[in-house]
Amino acid sequence: MDRKVVEQKNQEGTDKWSGTAEPLDRNGKIYVAGHRGLVGSALVRRLEKAGFTNILTRTHEQLDLTRQADVEAFFAREKPDYVILAAAKVGGIYANDTYPADFIMKNLQIECNVIDAAFKNQVKKLLFLGSSCIYPRDCPQPIREEYLLSGYLEKTNEAYALAKIAGLKMCAYYNRQYGTHYISVMPCNLYGINDNFAQENSHVLPALMRRFHEAKLSDAPSVTVWGSGRPLREFLNVDDLADACLYLMDHYDGDEFFNVGYGKEVTILELAELIKKVTGYAGEIVFDASKPDGTPRKLTDISRIKALGWEPRIDLETGLRKTYEWFCEHYETGDFAQR
Repeated sequence: MDRKVVEQKNQEGTDKWSGTAEPLDRNGKIYVAGHRGLVGSALVRRLEKAGFTNILTRTHEQLDLTRQADVEAFFAREKPDYVILAAAKVGGIYANDTYPADFIMKNLQIECNVIDAAFKNQVKKLLFLGSSCIYPRDCPQPIREEYLLSGYLEKTNEAYALAKIAGLKMCAYYNRQYGTHYISVMPCNLYGINDNFAQENSHVLPALMRRFHEAKLSDAPSVTVWGSGRPLREFLNVDDLADACLYLMDHYDGDEFFNVGYGKEVTILELAELIKKVTGYAGEIVFDASKPDGTPRKLTDISRIKALGWEPRIDLETGLRKTYEWFCEHYETGDFAQR
């Protein structure tokens, strides 16, 4: 649709939000960008379970989302009805802090290319996956959506956070200027099937799960965990996130963005003890207090999405057991690093 035409429609007041949402057509073509990652693979599972019959995916080798011409050609050819943008360049603290130019450039390229191509090809609805790292480093707890841009970001992942903020704002501004239907969600720490268990760049939960598993196999007397064990963290099973995304696509048609979290937190000590229980490790847990703790607390406020009727269903122990089963199945082949 021509931009000037859309702008004129908006000025005439004929293309504004209705305040109600129509459920997605299960026969419509839905493109999941980033379908092989932790989030994208969970979204594909959830869509298949919901009866979607036309799920569109492409690997990075088939479609490089940082290349504008390729993305525009793909959208013009395939004409998806819906888009879920889960593709991103991601990494741990070291990668974010060492390669900030890569993180901001590649993520901005992906967001700009996909969101604008969706607009040009009249995609009916788009969902953008952000991250709770968009919020200021020293946010009041629990973190509400209103706290965005109210303070300084954490320096070690500032480039990634700025890119995600830009994607969120891009969706909001396209909605305001062109009358599009783009939704943004900001998940907390995620875990689950298809997580990244690689030793060099995995996050705390999968890193601990692998460490306890290998300690059990080697009959090691103890497992060392960095820090004091006191920091509080919130963990959401990725299948709950996928469920929340589909719920929003089906039920929401407005300009707000949403935190998606579990709404409860555990200490790193409690997490380690729970993973020890799930893996069946019999040794001791030793905390190395000489190592950094990181942020003392990071909890999202999920009252906005709960007010719409959605809340998480998978408790942490159940989710850990399901994740550990998957990890064990893939451990022997080495196929347990995020794709």
